[in-house]
Amino acid sequence: MSEHIVDVGKRHIKEINEEIQDACAQGKKVRVINTLSRHNLGIGLPDGAEVSFEGSVGYYCGGLNVGATIDIERNCGWALGEGMSKGMITVGGRAGMSCGAAMIGGTIHVKGDAGPRCGVAMKGGNIVVEGKIGYQSGFMAHAGKIIALGGAGESCADALWQGEVWVAGEVESLGVDVNVVEPTAEEVAEVDKILEPIGLVDSSRDWRKMISGQRLWYFESRDASAWLMI
Repeated sequence: MSEHIVDVGKRHIKEINEEIQDACAQGKKVRVINTLSRHNLGIGLPDGAEVSFEGSVGYYCGGLNVGATIDIERNCGWALGEGMSKGMITVGGRAGMSCGAAMIGGTIHVKGDAGPRCGVAMKGGNIVVEGKIGYQSGFMAHAGKIIALGGAGESCADALWQGEVWVAGEVESLGVDVNVVEPTAEEVAEVDKILEPIGLVDSSRDWRKMISGQRLWYFESRDASAWLMI
């Protein structure tokens, strides 16, 4: 597979993304250089595409991904992979706020820390963070797994639906309506299956699995105080 180099610089973002899409349509690997932490790079990339970004990128990189493999050399801004349905995104450094927001499938792997509200409103897929996840990570996650290997900030797993937050390390505080449960061997095996392709399986980890307490699933006036805490 031949490689196509896209130079970002100060060009219009629409022109940049069109060039990336055209190269992907031709079956070429794409290497994006001179990124200048620009926003909205690599939106809606197609299934089977391979795109790498040198340096850091800004907000919304890899949003609406439908099956591409995306590699970001350094850091990324807010909402990495927002709304993605398939594919793999790897961040060599840190991810900003709302990583994986509203994603419905695929995997995001952050080698550093992830900012606040990681996985907010996610509907599926997996987010793996080797470092620490920020405050209110997992907020209103409907499905999918957030797996943090380096601890979690305040109000972790706040107002979960059917999503799960798995943390190895210290959790500063729990959010509203969270139950911490002991995972079964089968459940740990499911997590290891997610971690194995990226070389992060470690049988010595002491997992804290967080799920919804289900108090917020149905509103009851006699329990209104729980809603007021969100």
